[in-house]
Amino acid sequence: MIRVLVVDDDPHLLRALTIALTAGGHQVATAADARTALNAAAAAPPDLAVIDLGLPDLDGITVIESLRGWSSAPIVVLSARHDETAKINALDAGADDYVTKPFGMGELLARIRAALRRATPGDDQPVVATAAFTVDLAAKRVTTASGEIRLTPTEWHLLE
Repeated sequence: MIRVLVVDDDPHLLRALTIALTAGGHQVATAADARTALNAAAAAPPDLAVIDLGLPDLDGITVIESLRGWSSAPIVVLSARHDETAKINALDAGADDYVTKPFGMGELLARIRAALRRATPGDDQPVVATAAFTVDLAAKRVTTASGEIRLTPTEWHLLE
């Protein structure tokens, strides 16, 4: 189960996000301020964090920077700040996406799914093995019982 940390000082929004994320099969932890969020993240590291920038004790940028110090979990900012500078600062601090309030729940959930997809390595092994040959797409190698076969860039492109 994917652990999501939601950090926002609006109790109604926390409740709505908890309901929507739980319905999507996620385990949700909530925090109404930065210090609670950082303590919750330290106690149970999240797989993804949704963070508001306007928190009562510290700025959300501080939370992002603190999480980035030890975690590579995707961070989606959910903020009422519409100005370009706020977006740039959040993304430069380590956020992976930025959604402005008001927002559509469907869009936010889709952005969360996209961030999780990008963060989760694919299950597919880039190796195709047969009785006659093996193709390792990551290493760009084709081997047979008699040895390695060299391919041109065009041949690799066609093969991939």
